[in-house]
Parts: sequence; C-alpha cells; structure tokens
Amino acid sequence: MKKNSRHDRILELISAYDISTQQQLTDMLRKDGFDVTQATVSRDINILQIYKAQDENGVTKYVSTARDDVHLAIKYQRVLRDGFLSMDNAQNIIVVKTVSGMAMAVAAALDSMKLTEVVGSIAGDDTIMMAIKSLDDVETVMEKIRGVLY
Repeated sequence: MKKNSRHDRILELISAYDISTQQQLTDMLRKDGFDVTQATVSRDINILQIYKAQDENGVTKYVSTARDDVHLAIKYQRVLRDGFLSMDNAQNIIVVKTVSGMAMAVAAALDSMKLTEVVGSIAGDDTIMMAIKSLDDVETVMEKIRGVLY
C-alpha cells in the first residue's frame, strides 16, 4: 500500500484510539494490511509531526498537528522527492543538487522539516547550501532527508 494511504490511516487511528506507543501503532497498521516496521512508523510520526500529549484524564497518547499542516507537509514531501537529485557534504555544509529551477521549492520543503541542526540555507537555481550547526550533526540531517525521500 502507498505511503500516503498509510499516513492517512495513521492520522485516522490516532484520532480514533488512545495510542501511546509506536508498537501499538505498528500492530494496528499491520492488522489493516500495511507491511510496516517500527522504524517506518517512527519516520512517519516525524513526517506527520505527530507528538505525545496528555488528554484531560492524564492519559498520554499520540496526537497530530492541524490536518492542514499535515497535508502541507505531504505536499512539501512530494516537492522534495520530485526536485531532489543528490546531496553531499563539505565539512558542516550540505550541498543539495536539484532539478533545474527547483532549488527554491526544495529548500522550502527542507525548511518545513524544521531541522533543529540546520542554521540556515541558501537556494540558487539548482543547488542548495545548508549550514549545519556542527560536523557531528551533518550525518543526522542527511539521514532525516533520506528518510523523507525513500
């Protein structure tokens, strides 16, 4: 099944049930026919900007941001996938190559990920330069981007 339908199902499940662990969510998705691992669910939670919060009874469970924000995140994800060609790093700078004319849109998609390790980014026509806080954070950021792409 497609990622978008899985994302929609995740949002439905967390709004209908008190789900407090990734394992619970993984099990429910598997019962619905989705072939997922806990790592996949973890990435989906990050992409969908789902977080844990306590309800009025003190029960901790997953909740989502406004649905419009989620749809915007999914659109940015598509832009990132459509425009992305490659990435590499030079020290604490990540250089992202894009389809010609797509760098600004892809940079906006990357900015929407709200990566705390990123100090800022600059986009040209087909290249984005992202300044990363530290050399140690570079691989973390690259893995987060790969998680959205694949």
